[in-house]
Amino acid sequence: MDNTIPIFKSWVPEWMIKIVLFILLLPSIVLFFLPITNIQAAAGYYGSEPADMQFSVALFYAGYVGFYSLERRFFNYLAAREYFILFTFLLMLTSWICYNTHEVYIFFPIRFIQGLLFASTVNLSLSLMFTRLKSERAREVSFSVFFGLLICALPFNNIVTADLIDNFNYNIVYKGALFSYLPSLIFLPLTMNRIRLNIRFPLYKLDWQSFAIYSIGLALIGYILIFGQEYYWFGDPRIRYSMLSLIGLTALFIIRQRAMKRPYIDLRIFRSRSFKAGLLILFIMYICRFVSGITNGYFTSLLGFDPMHVSYINAFNLFGLISGTIIAACLIIQKKNIRLIWSIGFILLLIFHLIMFYHSDVQADEYKYFIPLYIQGFGVGIIMVPTIIYTISSVAVSRGTSAAAISLAIRYLGFCGSIALINYFELFGKSKHYNAFQDHLSVLDYPVVHHMQTQANILLSKGLHPGLSSKATDKLLISTLNKQDQLRFAMDYYELIAWLIVGILLLISLSPYLGKTIIRLRSRRLSPA
Repeated sequence: MDNTIPIFKSWVPEWMIKIVLFILLLPSIVLFFLPITNIQAAAGYYGSEPADMQFSVALFYAGYVGFYSLERRFFNYLAAREYFILFTFLLMLTSWICYNTHEVYIFFPIRFIQGLLFASTVNLSLSLMFTRLKSERAREVSFSVFFGLLICALPFNNIVTADLIDNFNYNIVYKGALFSYLPSLIFLPLTMNRIRLNIRFPLYKLDWQSFAIYSIGLALIGYILIFGQEYYWFGDPRIRYSMLSLIGLTALFIIRQRAMKRPYIDLRIFRSRSFKAGLLILFIMYICRFVSGITNGYFTSLLGFDPMHVSYINAFNLFGLISGTIIAACLIIQKKNIRLIWSIGFILLLIFHLIMFYHSDVQADEYKYFIPLYIQGFGVGIIMVPTIIYTISSVAVSRGTSAAAISLAIRYLGFCGSIALINYFELFGKSKHYNAFQDHLSVLDYPVVHHMQTQANILLSKGLHPGLSSKATDKLLISTLNKQDQLRFAMDYYELIAWLIVGILLLISLSPYLGKTIIRLRSRRLSPA
């Protein structure tokens, strides 16, 4: 791809081109995590469970990951302007269907299709970015912009949609997404020339079989990890059959890739030690990233903040993500050691988890969590972009597309794995602490008796009928007990992730070959993923 290709018409100023490219990418990123921006409102609208909304995000992710390698054939076949019009129209159509449907079983396949279309949006928009940034820092800036937008999607969506969901039905967010595509649908056809970014390749010998096997396997992974705890894992036939199917599909996919002359995913990328190290760091970072679900649950369940208030608090996390991404881009450009970058990021995440462990309480002011949320966002932002670039650039240029596809798959596994971990430890953590508290709740325990008597006196002083004070006191005690269970579970999870971070920091510091490892991009042609 050459920077001299006149993709945009000569009368279009440079600043307008950059705005148009940003408008092209933003609505699709907003669609990514939209169902879990207010998961209770989304589940209520579709008459489903919160796990269904998490699975809808996993399906979007699976479509994005599975279609990435195959999409590049369409990218090379169609002219940029016509390709843009096609997938933008389809995205508007899927948003319209999501706006009108109340059935979760219609919603699920549409979310998967949106993931396929998102892959098209990413490839086209990043390719256009590469043509506009003519300096040697083009790749660093382009990747930082895209991944900065991607990791900011969840807190940004919370802020944008909080007022809408609070005042309208949940589906209004899809109506907003529908209209957000109109500016780009108008501007890009008017400003773009009818040219191709690459040589046209005919659409024959499309590896639909590998795409189908890969995508179904990814969807099964999401299904098992998200619903496994709810269905008691392998005690339920749905999870057992899903796991058996996943094992069979994995074996079939590996055999097929090894036998093919041009594999869908070149498995030789796993021979690179640096590539495997990057995947491990990426997976751990995503586990740490989505601990925000625990934090938001703490804000709503224990501190009693409404979703709109939580979204405004998370603005500090958003600012941290932006700051971390900018600093990460500067460190990459300066060719800093990857060990230094990872150490800084994980130390910041460790500080966040320690603060949350020692400052969690059933009563607290929101300002105590502004700095920790900023630190967590900064740590994630400083790890994300360098790790992805390091991972992709650690393999041969000809295998860059496969490396990008596997990096996507690991991020998907990190997202689903974090949900599975939280669900597992929430169930057993709460049960453990509930049983421990019950051992001390008896009429022979003076602090409990004193607490209940105090609560009864308060209720009587407020005018409650004496015959109801005992029942009301019991309910208040149960409510207090549930809050303590939630609090102790959150503290246990913060402690668990803190120890995980300590382990990864030791691994980073003790790996000798990382001491002189520097991210080098200028001699590589990376694949946008």
